[in-house]
Amino acid sequence: MTTVNRRSDNFQRYFLYFMMYCVIGWCYEVFLEVVVYRWGFSNRGVLFGPYLPVYGVGAMTFLFTLYPLLRGKTRKQKLLLVPVIFLGCALVATAIELAASYLCELTMGHWPWQTYARDYKIQFQGRIALSPSIRFGLGGLLFLYGLQPLFEKLVGRMKPRTRTMVFWVVLAVGLCDTVVFVVRQVMAS
Repeated sequence: MTTVNRRSDNFQRYFLYFMMYCVIGWCYEVFLEVVVYRWGFSNRGVLFGPYLPVYGVGAMTFLFTLYPLLRGKTRKQKLLLVPVIFLGCALVATAIELAASYLCELTMGHWPWQTYARDYKIQFQGRIALSPSIRFGLGGLLFLYGLQPLFEKLVGRMKPRTRTMVFWVVLAVGLCDTVVFVVRQVMAS
């Protein structure tokens, strides 16, 4: 396999991981909204589709910064790293949530979670709060110890041609959704 093909293959894999985590994040948010808080259903994302890019960004950041700590380790070594991985995921995700709140405020005039974050006792400007940070740490553990190895097997079992086709379809849908979002934002301002 040439270097270009290897890079293309890796890009496709990571993009598919990204989208899987975006969908899982959307499902998690809907679960909280409908089952836990009983607010009723609403699309928790800024895009039309059932995905939240901020979860994909968080998961990819975990993969590139924290997942390498787990590679090649024994089961016992991985268990000993749980506190480090938890803390790393909590800090990384909280920083991403804070940055995302500023980006959303800049582009949309508000951030979708500003009302819930203000309800927490320990919070900062309604942008970040301790309780979600703890959940992010736990979610990061689930992503890195459970889901990522599963996703690697799933995507690895795809034939290259199938993976490429799935990649292009998912990319096209995501790009169309993003273009519609941008056009709506421009038209609204």
